[in-house]
Amino acid sequence: MTEPHPVDTELATRLRLAVGRLNRRIRLATNDIPPLQFSALATLDKHGPLRSGELAQREAVTAPTMTRVLAALAERGLVTRESDPTDARSVRVSLSPAGIEALTRIRSERTALLGARLARLSDEQRAALVAGLPALEALVEGD
Repeated sequence: MTEPHPVDTELATRLRLAVGRLNRRIRLATNDIPPLQFSALATLDKHGPLRSGELAQREAVTAPTMTRVLAALAERGLVTRESDPTDARSVRVSLSPAGIEALTRIRSERTALLGARLARLSDEQRAALVAGLPALEALVEGD
């Protein structure tokens, strides 16, 4: 059995700050949907129609919080509610066509913003990012 590597706190701090700041700058440039609402839309896109409680669990928020999020999204026409075919007492939430369009648009805008930042890097810096992607992807594997 291999020994775990000691924690490199300087690396962890620098990575946390860089990733956090980059994420915040990109998110703020396309902030027409609050982060939790956007995350809920992305989860619905990935997993299909879900009950509110299932969505709350996946987003790690309370049921009342998710109820407020879904009310705001429904008010904007970004989600639809339908009876659960397996349980008539329950409702499942899914993306509306407007929700799909909003999610697609925001993802495209964020990708373009990141692409513009990547274009400012040198070839060597971009190559270093490409080489580091497997390690970054491993950090979020299983989430």
